[in-house]
Amino acid sequence: MIDSVKTFPQILLDNAKKYGHHKIAIREKDYGIWQSYSWQDYLDQVKDFALGLASLGFKRGDKLAIIGDNRPQLYCGIAACQSLGGVPVPLYQDAIEKELHYILDHCEAKFALAEDQEQSDKLLALKKEIPKIEYIFYNDPKGMRNYNEPFLMAFNHVKELGRKFDSENPDYFMDEVNKGKPDDLAIICYTSGTTGNPKGVMLLYEAVVNAAKGFIEFDGLTEKEETMAYMPMAWIGDHIFSYGMAMVAGFSPNCPEDTSTVVSDMREIGPSYIFGVPRIWENILTQVMIKMEDAAWIKRKMFHFFVTVAGKVEKLRSAGETIPTGQRILYQLGRFFVYDPLLDNLGLKKVRVAYTAGEAIGPEIFQFFRSLGMNLKQLYGMTESAAFVSLQKDGDIDPETVGIPAPGVDIKISEKGEVTYKSPGNFIGYYKNPETTEETLKDGYIFSGDAGYITKKGHLKIVDRAKDVSKLTDGTLFAPKYIENKLKFSPYIKEAVAHGMNKDFVAVFIDIDYGAIANWAERQHLAFTSYTDLAQKPEVYALVYEAIIRVNKSLSEDPKLKNSQIKRYLLLHKELNPDDGEITRTRKVRRRFVAEKYGSLIDALYTEGQDNVDVEANITYEDGRTTTLRANLKIRNVELF
Repeated sequence: MIDSVKTFPQILLDNAKKYGHHKIAIREKDYGIWQSYSWQDYLDQVKDFALGLASLGFKRGDKLAIIGDNRPQLYCGIAACQSLGGVPVPLYQDAIEKELHYILDHCEAKFALAEDQEQSDKLLALKKEIPKIEYIFYNDPKGMRNYNEPFLMAFNHVKELGRKFDSENPDYFMDEVNKGKPDDLAIICYTSGTTGNPKGVMLLYEAVVNAAKGFIEFDGLTEKEETMAYMPMAWIGDHIFSYGMAMVAGFSPNCPEDTSTVVSDMREIGPSYIFGVPRIWENILTQVMIKMEDAAWIKRKMFHFFVTVAGKVEKLRSAGETIPTGQRILYQLGRFFVYDPLLDNLGLKKVRVAYTAGEAIGPEIFQFFRSLGMNLKQLYGMTESAAFVSLQKDGDIDPETVGIPAPGVDIKISEKGEVTYKSPGNFIGYYKNPETTEETLKDGYIFSGDAGYITKKGHLKIVDRAKDVSKLTDGTLFAPKYIENKLKFSPYIKEAVAHGMNKDFVAVFIDIDYGAIANWAERQHLAFTSYTDLAQKPEVYALVYEAIIRVNKSLSEDPKLKNSQIKRYLLLHKELNPDDGEITRTRKVRRRFVAEKYGSLIDALYTEGQDNVDVEANITYEDGRTTTLRANLKIRNVELF
């Protein structure tokens, strides 16, 4: 591990010198075979591509937009750009042209690196509207044979230009790398944009490197770790865990063949350290539950029995209470028959440390994985802090909190209950947005926009987004995210949107998990034609009703939240979709937008006696085409406790 703050290209040089060809820096699965790159290979690719950029006129301060799935060449693109004093701007690979247009125009990118034909086509369409883009590069040549634009080049061709440039300018690369300083701008990461246009978060090398070092030292990570690089490269979590920490500690990230093969690829690698947003853990749990429903009767019974045992043991363990001898024996039997085989099947058996962050995870989902013996922990951070604010410490895990302040972090709760903090990973401002910077960064402290408090044990507890926390008309606290996370423990619920601000009771929209319920419907011999048709089946309403009842029973046990039980619900006619602006690329609900778009549905939920409502909504496809969907949605009441 490095002893002082350097730029990532400087760290890469150190790693190549230390490990050479003897240690793998990064892997990628391609056509079913793992391709490995040593630290020297990594450096060679970075150097060649950087010098190729230089030969095309790339200058210090220029921006390189990067879009695609996790690929070694795209990570090399980040380091190559940084080697020349440039600033990488990663983009969400599933973003539609409208979203990409705003960011590319706003950050003034002159160069862009795309993974493949699909991403190249997006950039080519936008170049006509954004003439500032001078060159577009692509990594995968498949399907690109008949493209002949002079500004469009293959990644390998740029490397060839770089080798030629190097022969004529042998000192250029080292001279540029050595110019880099810790207080240089390392990256601009754009926020997901829950309340409007995304904001460009400017992070210095010292912020990203210090955050990476903080994570590594907190959990004792070493150069021997294996991790999966599968989160969107535009997200700060991936930049810290798959790029920053891998560079600083010298461990190996592994890029899956495809987003759909992550679990099978993970089984082959056996990662020791992994990170996933709550949606990932929810998806894994859903798939486990679906497979168990298809299993033999005896296996289902054994699974559910031992999962119940594990849940009881984990609650006692997290509360620091003594576990009875009988429960300990049953837990060990469960480990042999259920827990270890399940984790092994998921590729998680070798995991020493696993983290979840990005938004709040449902306590039930969190405890499920911990009960299997997996060291899953929560952390709290933001793009503006390089994800480094609070962490859960081994032996001091509370499923309701996000841990203690990370080393070097000072957390304060404002008079309004808003979490503010000063972190070694703090950003320096939003790109070309001084007004919002002044609102967010005051006297070195970032105002997070999250409502929370410090518990008696010194843990930080996040309640919800400050602007979303409110009260019902009777004064009961209403924290929508808390309720939604409880609902999403059900494998049949993919997303939920709770309503209740200044209302007499809580009502919710439910997005069914189409895959899980379709699987269930097939076993029940229930015919359906589409998502909309399936969602409006009485049998599906009954299935979701049971999940809501479970949540209401749980809420009834909390004196502060007893009156925030769910009274009415409806199942939406379509999935909430980032292409339609309803959720962000990181799957956070854009509440204001949803409230405006589906205002008639909210009114119907709060109209006494109304048991159905007509809806008409536009749906946007990835290629920009739109269509109109019409449906009649049923509204159902729920029992209160």
